[in-house]
Amino acid sequence: MDTISSSDSQSKLSLLQLARSTGPGIIMTTGAVGSSHLVASTQAGATYGWQIAIVILLVNILKYPFFRASIQYTAGTGESLVEGYAKLGQAFLWLFWGITIICGISSISALILFSSNLLSHFLPFELSLNSLAMVIVAVCLLALFSRRYHVLNNISKVIMLILIVTLITALALAATQTLGSPVPIQEKTPWSSAAIGFIIATMVWMPAPIEVSSMTSIWLKDQQKGDKVSAQTALLDFNAQYIVTMLLALAFLALGVLVFSGSGLEFSQSGIEFSNQLIDGYTSKVGQSTYYLIAAVAFCCIFGSAITAMDGYSRAIAEAQRLLQEREEISHKASVVWMMLIAFAALALILFWFSSVLSVLYFSLALAFITTPFFALLNFILVSHTKLPKPLALTKPMKWLSILGLIYLFGFLAVFFWWNWLV
Repeated sequence: MDTISSSDSQSKLSLLQLARSTGPGIIMTTGAVGSSHLVASTQAGATYGWQIAIVILLVNILKYPFFRASIQYTAGTGESLVEGYAKLGQAFLWLFWGITIICGISSISALILFSSNLLSHFLPFELSLNSLAMVIVAVCLLALFSRRYHVLNNISKVIMLILIVTLITALALAATQTLGSPVPIQEKTPWSSAAIGFIIATMVWMPAPIEVSSMTSIWLKDQQKGDKVSAQTALLDFNAQYIVTMLLALAFLALGVLVFSGSGLEFSQSGIEFSNQLIDGYTSKVGQSTYYLIAAVAFCCIFGSAITAMDGYSRAIAEAQRLLQEREEISHKASVVWMMLIAFAALALILFWFSSVLSVLYFSLALAFITTPFFALLNFILVSHTKLPKPLALTKPMKWLSILGLIYLFGFLAVFFWWNWLV
Protein backbone atom coordinates (compact mmCIF):
# COMPACT_ATOMS: atom_id res chain seq x y z
CA MET A 1 0.00 0.00 0.00
CA ASP A 2 2.89 2.35 0.83
CA THR A 3 4.36 1.76 -2.61
CA ILE A 4 1.06 2.55 -4.32
CA SER A 5 0.61 5.66 -2.20
CA SER A 6 4.12 6.80 -3.01
CA SER A 7 3.54 6.11 -6.70
CA ASP A 8 0.27 8.07 -6.63
CA SER A 9 1.97 10.98 -4.89
CA GLN A 10 4.77 11.00 -7.44
CA SER A 11 2.20 10.84 -10.24
CA LYS A 12 0.25 13.76 -8.79
CA LEU A 13 3.47 15.68 -8.25
CA SER A 14 4.64 15.09 -11.81
CA LEU A 15 1.25 16.20 -13.17
CA LEU A 16 1.43 19.32 -10.99
CA GLN A 17 4.96 20.03 -12.19
CA LEU A 18 3.81 19.53 -15.78
CA ALA A 19 0.92 21.95 -15.29
CA ARG A 20 3.25 24.52 -13.74
CA SER A 21 5.83 24.08 -16.50
CA THR A 22 3.22 24.79 -19.17
CA GLY A 23 4.05 28.27 -20.27
CA PRO A 24 6.40 29.33 -23.07
CA GLY A 25 4.75 26.83 -25.42
CA ILE A 26 1.22 28.06 -24.76
CA ILE A 27 2.33 31.70 -24.93
CA MET A 28 3.93 31.05 -28.31
CA THR A 29 0.76 29.28 -29.48
CA THR A 30 -1.36 32.24 -28.36
CA GLY A 31 0.89 34.55 -30.34
CA ALA A 32 1.06 32.28 -33.38
CA VAL A 33 -2.70 31.77 -33.66
CA GLY A 34 -3.32 35.20 -35.13
CA SER A 35 -3.51 36.37 -38.71
CA SER A 36 -1.71 33.23 -39.90
CA HIS A 37 -4.60 31.09 -38.70
CA LEU A 38 -7.65 33.35 -38.84
CA VAL A 39 -6.81 34.84 -42.23
CA ALA A 40 -4.25 32.65 -44.03
CA SER A 41 -5.56 29.21 -42.99
CA THR A 42 -9.23 30.15 -43.39
CA GLN A 43 -8.64 31.75 -46.80
CA ALA A 44 -6.58 28.73 -47.81
CA GLY A 45 -9.47 26.41 -47.01
CA ALA A 46 -11.98 28.69 -48.71
CA THR A 47 -9.89 29.09 -51.88
CA TYR A 48 -8.16 25.74 -52.31
CA GLY A 49 -10.08 23.35 -50.06
CA TRP A 50 -8.43 20.38 -48.36
CA GLN A 51 -5.70 20.12 -51.02
CA ILE A 52 -3.80 22.99 -49.32
CA ALA A 53 -3.66 21.11 -45.98
CA ILE A 54 -0.43 19.37 -46.98
CA VAL A 55 1.24 22.76 -47.59
CA ILE A 56 0.20 24.06 -44.16
CA LEU A 57 1.44 20.88 -42.46
CA LEU A 58 4.75 20.94 -44.35
CA VAL A 59 5.38 24.60 -43.51
CA ASN A 60 4.85 23.86 -39.81
CA ILE A 61 6.96 20.69 -39.85
CA LEU A 62 9.87 22.21 -41.79
CA LYS A 63 10.02 25.25 -39.47
CA TYR A 64 9.66 23.12 -36.32
CA PRO A 65 13.42 22.57 -35.64
CA PHE A 66 14.12 26.30 -35.62
CA PHE A 67 11.39 27.06 -33.08
CA ARG A 68 12.42 24.00 -31.03
CA ALA A 69 15.94 25.46 -30.89
CA SER A 70 14.64 28.12 -28.48
CA ILE A 71 13.87 25.42 -25.90
CA GLN A 72 16.97 23.33 -26.61
CA TYR A 73 19.39 26.23 -26.31
CA THR A 74 17.87 28.01 -23.32
CA ALA A 75 17.10 24.87 -21.30
CA GLY A 76 20.60 23.58 -22.03
CA THR A 77 22.63 26.74 -21.43
CA GLY A 78 20.44 29.04 -19.33
CA GLU A 79 20.89 31.70 -22.00
CA SER A 80 18.40 33.20 -24.44
CA LEU A 81 18.80 32.80 -28.19
CA VAL A 82 19.59 36.52 -28.33
CA GLU A 83 22.63 35.86 -26.13
CA GLY A 84 23.58 33.12 -28.57
CA TYR A 85 23.34 35.54 -31.50
CA ALA A 86 25.64 37.93 -29.62
CA LYS A 87 28.23 35.16 -29.23
CA LEU A 88 28.14 34.55 -32.99
CA GLY A 89 28.98 38.21 -33.64
CA GLN A 90 27.88 41.76 -32.82
CA ALA A 91 26.70 42.26 -36.39
CA PHE A 92 24.03 39.58 -35.89
CA LEU A 93 22.93 41.27 -32.66
CA TRP A 94 22.61 44.68 -34.30
CA LEU A 95 20.70 43.13 -37.21
CA PHE A 96 18.35 41.33 -34.84
CA TRP A 97 17.78 44.51 -32.80
CA GLY A 98 16.91 46.61 -35.86
CA ILE A 99 14.67 43.99 -37.49
CA THR A 100 12.83 43.31 -34.23
CA ILE A 101 12.05 47.01 -33.73
CA ILE A 102 10.72 47.41 -37.30
CA CYS A 103 8.74 44.16 -37.34
CA GLY A 104 7.52 44.69 -33.78
CA ILE A 105 6.03 48.13 -34.40
CA SER A 106 4.45 47.22 -37.74
CA SER A 107 3.05 43.86 -36.58
CA ILE A 108 1.67 45.24 -33.32
CA SER A 109 0.13 48.19 -35.17
CA ALA A 110 -1.70 45.84 -37.54
CA LEU A 111 -2.80 43.56 -34.68
CA ILE A 112 -4.10 46.50 -32.62
CA LEU A 113 -6.08 47.77 -35.62
CA PHE A 114 -7.40 44.28 -36.31
CA SER A 115 -8.36 43.75 -32.63
CA SER A 116 -10.10 47.12 -32.55
CA ASN A 117 -12.30 46.22 -35.50
CA LEU A 118 -13.23 42.86 -33.94
CA LEU A 119 -13.92 44.46 -30.55
CA SER A 120 -16.49 46.73 -32.22
CA HIS A 121 -18.64 43.65 -32.94
CA PHE A 122 -19.33 43.25 -29.21
CA LEU A 123 -20.24 46.86 -28.40
CA PRO A 124 -23.87 48.05 -28.30
CA PHE A 125 -22.68 51.52 -29.36
CA GLU A 126 -20.32 52.88 -31.98
CA LEU A 127 -16.76 53.96 -31.30
CA SER A 128 -14.16 55.01 -33.84
CA LEU A 129 -11.33 52.61 -34.64
CA ASN A 130 -8.90 55.13 -33.17
CA SER A 131 -10.75 55.12 -29.83
CA LEU A 132 -10.94 51.33 -29.80
CA ALA A 133 -7.23 51.11 -30.64
CA MET A 134 -6.45 53.25 -27.59
CA VAL A 135 -8.62 50.94 -25.47
CA ILE A 136 -6.77 47.84 -26.75
CA VAL A 137 -3.36 49.41 -26.07
CA ALA A 138 -4.43 50.51 -22.58
CA VAL A 139 -5.72 47.02 -21.70
CA CYS A 140 -2.52 45.37 -22.95
CA LEU A 141 -0.25 47.79 -21.08
CA LEU A 142 -2.20 47.45 -17.83
CA ALA A 143 -2.12 43.65 -18.08
CA LEU A 144 1.60 43.54 -18.86
CA PHE A 145 2.90 46.46 -16.79
CA SER A 146 4.23 44.25 -13.98
CA ARG A 147 6.36 42.41 -16.60
CA ARG A 148 5.75 39.22 -14.62
CA TYR A 149 5.96 36.10 -16.73
CA HIS A 150 3.13 34.31 -14.91
CA VAL A 151 0.68 37.13 -15.70
CA LEU A 152 1.14 36.61 -19.44
CA ASN A 153 1.14 32.84 -18.94
CA ASN A 154 -2.25 32.92 -17.21
CA ILE A 155 -3.72 35.36 -19.75
CA SER A 156 -2.57 33.05 -22.56
CA LYS A 157 -4.20 30.02 -20.94
CA VAL A 158 -7.54 31.83 -20.58
CA ILE A 159 -7.46 33.10 -24.18
CA MET A 160 -6.56 29.67 -25.57
CA LEU A 161 -9.27 27.94 -23.53
CA ILE A 162 -11.94 30.34 -24.83
CA LEU A 163 -10.59 30.08 -28.39
CA ILE A 164 -10.54 26.27 -28.48
CA VAL A 165 -14.03 25.91 -26.96
CA THR A 166 -15.60 28.51 -29.26
CA LEU A 167 -13.77 27.22 -32.36
CA ILE A 168 -14.82 23.60 -31.77
CA THR A 169 -18.41 24.77 -31.23
CA ALA A 170 -18.31 26.91 -34.39
CA LEU A 171 -16.91 24.02 -36.44
CA ALA A 172 -19.52 21.58 -35.12
CA LEU A 173 -22.37 23.97 -35.95
CA ALA A 174 -20.97 24.68 -39.42
CA ALA A 175 -20.51 20.96 -40.09
CA THR A 176 -24.17 20.24 -39.27
CA GLN A 177 -25.18 22.69 -42.01
CA THR A 178 -23.13 20.88 -44.65
CA LEU A 179 -24.06 17.27 -43.83
CA GLY A 180 -25.58 15.63 -46.88
CA SER A 181 -24.65 18.55 -49.14
CA PRO A 182 -22.62 17.78 -52.28
CA VAL A 183 -18.91 18.53 -51.93
CA PRO A 184 -18.11 21.55 -54.14
CA ILE A 185 -15.36 21.11 -56.71
CA GLN A 186 -12.34 23.33 -56.13
CA GLU A 187 -11.45 25.05 -59.40
CA LYS A 188 -8.33 26.75 -58.06
CA THR A 189 -5.16 24.83 -57.36
CA PRO A 190 -2.27 25.76 -55.06
CA TRP A 191 0.12 24.02 -57.48
CA SER A 192 0.32 26.93 -59.92
CA SER A 193 2.36 30.12 -60.31
CA ALA A 194 -0.76 32.16 -59.47
CA ALA A 195 -0.68 30.76 -55.93
CA ILE A 196 2.98 31.62 -55.24
CA GLY A 197 2.17 34.94 -53.55
CA PHE A 198 -0.35 33.29 -51.25
CA ILE A 199 2.01 30.44 -50.34
CA ILE A 200 4.88 32.88 -49.65
CA ALA A 201 2.69 34.94 -47.29
CA THR A 202 1.51 31.74 -45.59
CA MET A 203 5.03 30.44 -45.02
CA VAL A 204 6.15 33.74 -43.44
CA TRP A 205 3.34 33.83 -40.88
CA MET A 206 2.79 30.08 -40.37
CA PRO A 207 3.05 29.30 -37.55
CA ALA A 208 4.90 32.58 -36.81
CA PRO A 209 7.94 34.58 -37.98
CA ILE A 210 11.22 32.92 -36.87
CA GLU A 211 12.13 35.86 -34.60
CA VAL A 212 9.36 34.61 -32.29
CA SER A 213 11.73 31.77 -31.33
CA SER A 214 13.92 34.34 -29.56
CA MET A 215 10.91 35.46 -27.52
CA THR A 216 10.07 31.86 -26.58
CA SER A 217 13.61 31.44 -25.24
CA ILE A 218 13.28 34.64 -23.18
CA TRP A 219 9.92 33.50 -21.76
CA LEU A 220 11.51 30.16 -20.80
CA LYS A 221 14.43 31.97 -19.16
CA ASP A 222 11.99 34.11 -17.17
CA GLN A 223 9.98 31.02 -16.20
CA GLN A 224 13.14 29.34 -14.90
CA LYS A 225 13.66 32.20 -12.45
CA GLY A 226 10.51 31.21 -10.55
CA ASP A 227 9.99 27.53 -11.37
CA LYS A 228 12.20 24.49 -11.64
CA VAL A 229 11.70 23.31 -15.20
CA SER A 230 13.47 20.18 -16.42
CA ALA A 231 14.59 19.75 -20.01
CA GLN A 232 11.99 17.02 -20.52
CA THR A 233 9.05 19.09 -19.27
CA ALA A 234 10.18 22.16 -21.25
CA LEU A 235 10.33 20.10 -24.44
CA LEU A 236 7.05 18.35 -23.65
CA ASP A 237 5.32 21.70 -23.17
CA PHE A 238 6.75 23.04 -26.42
CA ASN A 239 5.98 19.92 -28.47
CA ALA A 240 2.43 19.66 -27.15
CA GLN A 241 1.68 23.30 -27.88
CA TYR A 242 3.31 23.15 -31.32
CA ILE A 243 1.01 20.25 -32.19
CA VAL A 244 -1.94 22.33 -30.91
CA THR A 245 -0.82 25.18 -33.17
CA MET A 246 -0.78 22.84 -36.18
CA LEU A 247 -4.18 21.36 -35.31
CA LEU A 248 -5.65 24.86 -34.95
CA ALA A 249 -4.29 25.75 -38.39
CA LEU A 250 -6.15 22.74 -39.81
CA ALA A 251 -9.25 23.69 -37.81
CA PHE A 252 -9.31 27.16 -39.37
CA LEU A 253 -8.71 25.60 -42.78
CA ALA A 254 -11.78 23.42 -42.10
CA LEU A 255 -13.72 26.54 -41.14
CA GLY A 256 -12.86 28.09 -44.51
CA VAL A 257 -13.93 24.93 -46.33
CA LEU A 258 -17.23 24.65 -44.43
CA VAL A 259 -18.21 28.31 -44.70
CA PHE A 260 -16.91 29.45 -48.10
CA SER A 261 -16.04 26.44 -50.24
CA GLY A 262 -17.76 26.71 -53.62
CA SER A 263 -19.19 30.16 -52.85
CA GLY A 264 -17.18 31.88 -55.59
CA LEU A 265 -16.68 34.86 -53.27
CA GLU A 266 -13.70 37.13 -53.89
CA PHE A 267 -11.82 37.48 -50.62
CA SER A 268 -10.37 40.76 -49.46
CA GLN A 269 -6.59 41.03 -49.11
CA SER A 270 -7.19 43.04 -45.94
CA GLY A 271 -7.30 40.92 -42.79
CA ILE A 272 -9.87 43.28 -41.27
CA GLU A 273 -12.19 43.07 -44.26
CA PHE A 274 -11.75 39.32 -44.51
CA SER A 275 -12.69 38.86 -40.83
CA ASN A 276 -15.89 40.79 -41.55
CA GLN A 277 -16.51 38.51 -44.55
CA LEU A 278 -15.96 35.48 -42.31
CA ILE A 279 -18.40 36.69 -39.65
CA ASP A 280 -21.04 37.59 -42.26
CA GLY A 281 -20.51 34.35 -44.19
CA TYR A 282 -20.67 32.19 -41.06
CA THR A 283 -23.82 33.80 -39.68
CA SER A 284 -25.59 33.66 -43.05
CA LYS A 285 -24.82 29.94 -43.26
CA VAL A 286 -25.31 28.83 -39.64
CA GLY A 287 -27.64 31.50 -38.29
CA GLN A 288 -27.63 35.01 -36.87
CA SER A 289 -27.67 33.61 -33.33
CA THR A 290 -24.04 32.50 -33.83
CA TYR A 291 -22.84 36.05 -34.52
CA TYR A 292 -21.08 36.51 -31.17
CA LEU A 293 -19.66 32.97 -31.29
CA ILE A 294 -17.73 33.48 -34.52
CA ALA A 295 -16.79 37.03 -33.48
CA ALA A 296 -15.34 35.60 -30.23
CA VAL A 297 -13.26 33.10 -32.22
CA ALA A 298 -11.83 35.91 -34.36
CA PHE A 299 -11.24 38.29 -31.44
CA CYS A 300 -9.44 35.68 -29.29
CA CYS A 301 -7.14 34.91 -32.22
CA ILE A 302 -6.07 38.46 -32.87
CA PHE A 303 -6.13 39.93 -29.36
CA GLY A 304 -4.09 36.98 -28.05
CA SER A 305 -1.55 37.59 -30.77
CA ALA A 306 -1.50 41.34 -30.03
CA ILE A 307 -0.85 41.03 -26.29
CA THR A 308 1.84 38.35 -26.66
CA ALA A 309 3.52 40.31 -29.46
CA MET A 310 3.61 43.44 -27.31
CA ASP A 311 5.23 41.48 -24.49
CA GLY A 312 7.53 39.37 -26.64
CA TYR A 313 8.89 42.04 -28.97
CA SER A 314 9.60 44.44 -26.09
CA ARG A 315 11.42 41.72 -24.13
CA ALA A 316 13.49 40.74 -27.18
CA ILE A 317 14.43 44.36 -27.94
CA ALA A 318 15.33 45.01 -24.29
CA GLU A 319 17.44 41.83 -24.22
CA ALA A 320 19.33 42.89 -27.36
CA GLN A 321 19.90 46.37 -25.91
CA ARG A 322 21.22 44.84 -22.67
CA LEU A 323 23.75 42.77 -24.60
CA LEU A 324 24.80 45.70 -26.78
CA GLN A 325 25.41 47.72 -23.60
CA GLU A 326 27.10 44.69 -21.95
CA ARG A 327 24.85 44.69 -18.91
CA GLU A 328 24.25 41.66 -16.68
CA GLU A 329 20.44 41.76 -16.45
CA ILE A 330 17.50 43.47 -18.13
CA SER A 331 16.22 46.12 -15.75
CA HIS A 332 12.47 46.25 -15.09
CA LYS A 333 12.54 49.91 -16.14
CA ALA A 334 14.18 49.18 -19.52
CA SER A 335 11.69 46.41 -20.25
CA VAL A 336 8.70 48.62 -19.40
CA VAL A 337 10.11 51.57 -21.38
CA TRP A 338 10.54 49.42 -24.51
CA MET A 339 7.05 47.98 -24.13
CA MET A 340 5.57 51.47 -23.91
CA LEU A 341 7.70 52.78 -26.78
CA ILE A 342 6.66 50.09 -29.26
CA ALA A 343 3.03 50.23 -28.07
CA PHE A 344 2.82 54.00 -28.51
CA ALA A 345 4.76 53.90 -31.79
CA ALA A 346 2.30 51.29 -33.09
CA LEU A 347 -0.63 53.39 -31.87
CA ALA A 348 0.83 56.56 -33.44
CA LEU A 349 1.07 54.73 -36.76
CA ILE A 350 -2.68 54.09 -36.56
CA LEU A 351 -3.66 57.56 -35.30
CA PHE A 352 -1.47 59.73 -37.52
CA TRP A 353 -0.36 57.59 -40.48
CA PHE A 354 -3.35 55.29 -40.89
CA SER A 355 -2.93 55.05 -44.67
CA SER A 356 0.66 53.84 -44.17
CA VAL A 357 -0.15 50.91 -41.86
CA LEU A 358 -0.53 48.39 -44.68
CA SER A 359 2.57 49.65 -46.50
CA VAL A 360 4.67 49.35 -43.35
CA LEU A 361 3.22 45.90 -42.66
CA TYR A 362 4.04 44.70 -46.20
CA PHE A 363 7.58 46.06 -45.80
CA SER A 364 8.03 44.19 -42.51
CA LEU A 365 6.50 41.08 -44.13
CA ALA A 366 9.11 41.22 -46.89
CA LEU A 367 11.86 41.92 -44.34
CA ALA A 368 10.75 38.99 -42.17
CA PHE A 369 10.63 36.72 -45.21
CA ILE A 370 14.12 37.70 -46.36
CA THR A 371 15.70 37.33 -42.90
CA THR A 372 13.81 34.18 -41.81
CA PRO A 373 16.22 31.69 -43.48
CA PHE A 374 19.24 33.44 -41.95
CA PHE A 375 17.88 33.44 -38.40
CA ALA A 376 16.80 29.82 -38.90
CA LEU A 377 20.41 29.10 -39.88
CA LEU A 378 21.68 30.90 -36.76
CA ASN A 379 19.35 28.82 -34.57
CA PHE A 380 20.63 25.65 -36.25
CA ILE A 381 24.26 26.71 -35.73
CA LEU A 382 23.62 27.42 -32.05
CA VAL A 383 22.04 24.04 -31.24
CA SER A 384 24.44 22.05 -33.43
CA HIS A 385 27.65 23.71 -32.19
CA THR A 386 26.76 24.09 -28.50
CA LYS A 387 27.39 21.23 -26.08
CA LEU A 388 23.90 20.48 -24.76
CA PRO A 389 22.67 17.83 -22.29
CA LYS A 390 21.69 14.57 -23.99
CA PRO A 391 17.88 15.14 -23.86
CA LEU A 392 18.41 18.48 -25.62
CA ALA A 393 21.21 17.60 -28.03
CA LEU A 394 20.49 17.67 -31.75
CA THR A 395 19.64 14.15 -32.93
CA LYS A 396 20.46 12.87 -36.40
CA PRO A 397 16.78 12.88 -37.57
CA MET A 398 16.36 16.44 -36.25
CA LYS A 399 19.58 17.47 -37.97
CA TRP A 400 18.30 16.19 -41.32
CA LEU A 401 14.92 17.83 -40.77
CA SER A 402 16.77 21.10 -40.05
CA ILE A 403 18.75 20.76 -43.29
CA LEU A 404 15.54 20.09 -45.23
CA GLY A 405 13.98 23.12 -43.53
CA LEU A 406 16.91 25.33 -44.51
CA ILE A 407 16.77 24.11 -48.13
CA TYR A 408 13.05 24.90 -48.14
CA LEU A 409 13.49 28.37 -46.59
CA PHE A 410 16.39 29.45 -48.80
CA GLY A 411 14.70 27.86 -51.82
CA PHE A 412 11.54 29.87 -51.30
CA LEU A 413 13.63 32.99 -50.71
CA ALA A 414 15.03 32.49 -54.22
CA VAL A 415 11.48 31.99 -55.53
CA PHE A 416 10.45 35.21 -53.73
CA PHE A 417 13.14 37.25 -55.53
CA TRP A 418 12.31 35.58 -58.84
CA TRP A 419 8.57 36.16 -58.44
CA ASN A 420 8.93 39.83 -57.39
CA TRP A 421 11.72 41.09 -59.61
CA LEU A 422 12.48 38.64 -62.40
CA VAL A 423 9.01 37.74 -63.68
